[in-house]
Amino acid sequence: MTEPFADGTSFRKEVRTWLADHLAGEFGALRGLGGSGREHEAYDERIAWNRHLAAHGWTCLGWPPEYGGRGLSLVQQVIFHEEYARANAPAGVNHLGEQLLGPTLIALGTREQQARFLPRIKAVDELWCQGYSEPGAGSDLAGVRTQARRDGDDWVIDGQKIWTSLAHAADWMFALVRTEPGSRRHAGLSYLLVPLRRDGVEIRPIRQLTGTSEFNEVFFDGARTRADLVVGAPGDGWRVAMATLGFERGVSTIGQQVGFARELAAVVAAARSNGTFDDPLIADRLATARLGLEVLRTHALRTLSGEPSPGADSVQKLLWARWHRELGELAMDVRGPDGLTVGPGYGLEEFQTLYLFSRADTIYGGSDEVQRNILAERVLGLPKEPRG
Repeated sequence: MTEPFADGTSFRKEVRTWLADHLAGEFGALRGLGGSGREHEAYDERIAWNRHLAAHGWTCLGWPPEYGGRGLSLVQQVIFHEEYARANAPAGVNHLGEQLLGPTLIALGTREQQARFLPRIKAVDELWCQGYSEPGAGSDLAGVRTQARRDGDDWVIDGQKIWTSLAHAADWMFALVRTEPGSRRHAGLSYLLVPLRRDGVEIRPIRQLTGTSEFNEVFFDGARTRADLVVGAPGDGWRVAMATLGFERGVSTIGQQVGFARELAAVVAAARSNGTFDDPLIADRLATARLGLEVLRTHALRTLSGEPSPGADSVQKLLWARWHRELGELAMDVRGPDGLTVGPGYGLEEFQTLYLFSRADTIYGGSDEVQRNILAERVLGLPKEPRG
């Protein structure tokens, strides 16, 4: 592999060339598949593509070499995600394992946990989902009520998770559960690694506005996981969960923004094609969207390259979620009355899927209201919101 250079030119050429050579034949047919609201598209084929990436050293780029990664610089990771998105490569299937759990285990896991799980994450042999949200505690993570109790060498889990992305396709879940009876809020929580293909686990897909079922309900009824599959100490789950959330808004957001740029370009092209670009209001909104995308990129790069700034993750989530939701609204306005009808069998076209899925952007991953409370209370030092 090419050694890093200050400007990244050689590495960018390497990534671009590799993608052009390998996104061909059967893999070439996967270009553009699996985006937001379309996670079901060619799922098995996309797993094969992700394993192909792994076999050629294109997974876990930022992991340290001693944990099986390539130890690439921040610049190189950004370049890879940019080129991957620009190549219109298919959406990955291993984000939760590679970008969230893997770094969490590297930072806080035991050697045994690292040896057991990291190689399988890197090879895309085991897929993961995140068990945080619950009914009545969707964005209030400290309000989780799913319980786990020790029974010999196992944890026994009872409760329910909801809005669990891709649980129906996952082998394992990293879950925040309450392990100290009578504890409240941040205390008494533990971060468990839970096998899903076992007795005591039921997964029910949730049908969404897009007609797909990325999200799921997961029910635990006496489900078991080994006692040593707790990350950090029992009762220290809040700290571990916060570490995972920090990794969630990492370098892959740059690739996300390149995908946003591709969506915006499609909206601009449609506006030029159907004449709505001549409407001054539409033209102004398109220009505002372009400027907003530059703000997203600048903020992300500043956050990634500098010292950690309190509240930066919350600001990033607020920026991209609102921007993307407004892009969905703009896309439908450009589409006009034709966007109000769907094809046979609820066949949604591109802008309709974008609009419907982006309605959830300001809710999932931490709602706007929660992010604003975090900034108000933890950054600005304002009084905490009253709780009933």
